[in-house]
Amino acid sequence: MPHGKPAGVPCIQLMPDLRCALFGKPERPAFCGGLQPEAEMCGDERGHALTWLTQLEYLTAPSAAR
Repeated sequence: MPHGKPAGVPCIQLMPDLRCALFGKPERPAFCGGLQPEAEMCGDERGHALTWLTQLEYLTAPSAAR
């Protein structure tokens, strides 16, 4: 996604099994590799992680998008 990924839109590299198609490849964006999961982010279930990521996208979106 050369112009960034809008909040709430799944990455085009997300495969049906929810894995990244670019993981481990040199063309993977630096941002993706820089996002290191932590216990606070992941929680005990997938829903917690998705809520955390949704909030992160909202908080980092340009103010016009909020």
